[in-house]
Amino acid sequence: MFEDFAHVWTPVALGEELKPDTTLAVQVAGTPVVLFRDRAGRASALVDRCPHRGVKLSLGTVKDGCIQCPFHGWRLDGAGKVCAVPWNPDARLATLAGRSLATRELAGMLWIYTAPDVVPPSEPTVHESLLAPGVRVSALTLTWDAHWTRAMENMLDWPHLPFVHRSTIGRAMAKRPDARMDITHEAHPWGMHTTIALDGEPQHGSLDLRWPNQMNLHVGRDARLMMMIVACVPIDDGHTRMILAMARNYLTSRVWDWAFNLSTRRIAAEDRAIVESSYPVKVPLPAEEQSVRTDAATLLFRKRYFAELAGSRASTDTAR
Repeated sequence: MFEDFAHVWTPVALGEELKPDTTLAVQVAGTPVVLFRDRAGRASALVDRCPHRGVKLSLGTVKDGCIQCPFHGWRLDGAGKVCAVPWNPDARLATLAGRSLATRELAGMLWIYTAPDVVPPSEPTVHESLLAPGVRVSALTLTWDAHWTRAMENMLDWPHLPFVHRSTIGRAMAKRPDARMDITHEAHPWGMHTTIALDGEPQHGSLDLRWPNQMNLHVGRDARLMMMIVACVPIDDGHTRMILAMARNYLTSRVWDWAFNLSTRRIAAEDRAIVESSYPVKVPLPAEEQSVRTDAATLLFRKRYFAELAGSRASTDTAR
């Protein structure tokens, strides 16, 4: 399960997508997942497979905070415990269980830990601004025909801005095509913070990698917060779910969400065709592509990916 993406926290959907008494099916790194809410409204996630005969639980219904399998009516709670087996009042329920995934709802997003039936060694983290009072976060999701590593490297790449985004976020940089770019990167427990200078002049804005698959682009000035948040969530080797959000502390009414989502969608569209054209589909080892000095940040991501995630897998053992 979760091949090449095991044992990490990742957002998988927007909180607003998961309505009460409904199921939400997603796929993460080749593994089907179903999300639902319990009686108290808390989000839960299970591997989307009934332990009885393997059918998709997401095709079932949610009753009293439990998900009911559409095949034989088995009911499972958010911890994967089987609570009821129709026609079998003598069933040994303590020996029956699905596979649960640690789940959190944070900054308007639903998160899972990509290993079933384990207690995560850490908690998911987001930039503190996303949790501050008076901050509005609007978001949308898209599916790209690309491997998540290609999408993620694009999000961390400064030099492409004046070429791919010359009419949007790269407009100012496009006026200085002959400048020398220097990229500064700082390691943090949550990932990496990067800034740039052109001909020695520090440029406005900064870009963060929040390991493993989130980007934060800070573009606000003075007291104005504006941050673009992107999560590149692997669906399978050829598809990535892009969760794109914009956080701001001005124009915070919901009625303005459409405008910020329109801007976010436009910027993403500029990237999409480029990323989907990348070959090979998945990022290769650093030595297999030619790189230069301004590729330092993306190479650090790539090296960490191969050191920590490539080849990782979560247990498929269903024994109890």
